[in-house]
Amino acid sequence: MSSFESLGIRAEILRALSDLGFEKPTPVQERTIPTLLTGKGDMAALAQTGTGKTAAFGIPLLERIDTAVHQVQALVLAPTRELCVQISKDLENFAAHLPGIKVVAVYGGASIRDQVRGIQRGANVVVATPGRLIDLLERGAVDLGQVHTAVLDEADEMLNMGFQEDLTTILERTPPTKRTWLFSATMSPEVRRIAKGYMNEAEEVSLGGGNKANEAIQHRYAVVMARDRFLALKRFVDAEPGMFAIVFCRTKQETQELAEALTRDGYNADAIHGDLSQQQRDRVMARYRGKNLQLLVATDVAARGIDVSNVSHVIHFDLPGEVESYTHRSGRTGRAGKTGISLSIIGVRDVFKVRSLERQLKVHFAYVRVPDAAEICERQLLTLIGKIKQVEVDHEAIERFMDAVNLDLADLSREELIKRVVSLEFNRFLKQYRNARDLNVDLASKDRKGKTAAPARVEGERRDPIPRPAGTMRSMFINLGTKDGFDKGRMLGYLCGISGLDGSHFGRILLKEAFSFIDIESSVFDQVMGQFKAANYKGRRIRVDEGEGGGNTGARDFRADKKRFNKARRQ
Repeated sequence: MSSFESLGIRAEILRALSDLGFEKPTPVQERTIPTLLTGKGDMAALAQTGTGKTAAFGIPLLERIDTAVHQVQALVLAPTRELCVQISKDLENFAAHLPGIKVVAVYGGASIRDQVRGIQRGANVVVATPGRLIDLLERGAVDLGQVHTAVLDEADEMLNMGFQEDLTTILERTPPTKRTWLFSATMSPEVRRIAKGYMNEAEEVSLGGGNKANEAIQHRYAVVMARDRFLALKRFVDAEPGMFAIVFCRTKQETQELAEALTRDGYNADAIHGDLSQQQRDRVMARYRGKNLQLLVATDVAARGIDVSNVSHVIHFDLPGEVESYTHRSGRTGRAGKTGISLSIIGVRDVFKVRSLERQLKVHFAYVRVPDAAEICERQLLTLIGKIKQVEVDHEAIERFMDAVNLDLADLSREELIKRVVSLEFNRFLKQYRNARDLNVDLASKDRKGKTAAPARVEGERRDPIPRPAGTMRSMFINLGTKDGFDKGRMLGYLCGISGLDGSHFGRILLKEAFSFIDIESSVFDQVMGQFKAANYKGRRIRVDEGEGGGNTGARDFRADKKRFNKARRQ
């Protein structure tokens, strides 16, 4: 593999790459950067997500910027705000030693005034989502007449999201002499049409071919009854204590419900989907990037542009309907030369989807069994022992306490002490899985009609793939909301802290700007209300009341709720 120096990159950018820890170019960078630096034509590059495409187009783009010209010279279009923000940050990092480079990110959900102000201050690179850029064009707030380079990143996803008309409108506002670079993970007929329509005799660069999966990713699947998918998910997480994963669901509602169910059961999880405000999305992603979250539950659209290092697993709680979506999902792991696992937890009826993905992606999906109690307990035990062996001991700080510790433990033998230390964490898993049943479906086991035999149902087991809290629910109104810094994870933690209850007693949480509704088990509702009536938040009195939705936060008349909230606030 060559070095970045051999690609003809200028010294200032090489210095920035060195600062970032970039040592050797990826294949897509090797194939595209020299041509984009020296050539004059267009390019359509097909490469998988996570292979270094941003640097592949970003470095040549920055080298073409004339810092003496305080106008928009380069335009990068991306499908989502997350990807837009990520590209902008990467370009700023690459340009760290190039004074005069000004990059502005333009996307919905953020202050349009700040974005206009950034452009007016002399931005020479704009990274934008199509919708927000159209808005700025209609306002006359941005001029694309001096653009010499236009990049369409994740072109297939922009088309899947219905941006073709917007792309046409935007590109018609740019000079016909510009260079257009198209980067895509898949080369669908729609992408080929857009390349033909917007580009002139574009050079095609393909690394891996259309729809081919990233070879750094292991593709696995487990088969359970549909109602057992949630239980199976928890077992896979418990069996991999170091897991750092993104869990994909099909709908926004299921994403939120799954994250809440995981949180209630003690897992460090949160959701990202289209119903969150930009502030909420940024807060969730900050926690995930900082590894303060183990599991990020996401929809396909919300996860576009998530570029987080060391994601160990992508878990498909629902398989997507399109092979392109599976490719994009899986590309969240196995990035930048690292390996990853793409795990599908499927019901019996979805086995044919796995076979179809195998044929289209030309990769093998390995069948794996849901871990049983013995496997989970063993892996947890070994992980705990590893942590004990690796912990750093501050001998000087702890020395003053050792006499008292030795005195208290004097009656315990070495073997008994080890057992007790291990049991501090181990007992929880022993209790949880002592009577756990096998969740795996034996596909070879058929009944006389040729159908897969279902495992016996356990008394009291839920049929719903995402369990809801048991018992009749009542709804509590509280005068705290998103403007107070709450997302659903923080609200659940706040509820547990004030009430002294665990998360299993709380159901749906519906946040508005200035107030929220929380579903609470009827058996503890009065207890929770009593605790909150005496509480305050940052010196402000907390107001609570019983909601009118009968424990169904999903079907509210918010005009009536807001009217009631304003009345309570005036009292």
